[in-house]
Amino acid sequence: MATADITVIGLRTGPGSHASEYIAEIQRRLAAQDKVTYELHGMGTSLQGAADDIFAVAAELHKVPFEMGVPRVYTVLKLDDPKDRPDQTLTEKVRAVEARI
Repeated sequence: MATADITVIGLRTGPGSHASEYIAEIQRRLAAQDKVTYELHGMGTSLQGAADDIFAVAAELHKVPFEMGVPRVYTVLKLDDPKDRPDQTLTEKVRAVEARI
């Protein structure tokens, strides 16, 4: 199982534009799919599932700001696809670090 972190940034100009508008739509799109699990955090969204599914979902999420009229979109995707620990979850990764603190 792969884990990833995605941040989709709409680059727009003009007053009254808020990232929360397209971020909320991204979260709605994530809720409507069943390929990957996800968790919103303050700087993006964590994803978990098969690497191919994560790539497919990321491609769809990248399109959301464009669909909402944003002229330029910058997406950052960090992916960890461990073959030696394929069942490790995001929660387990965090717990492993916390156990060492």
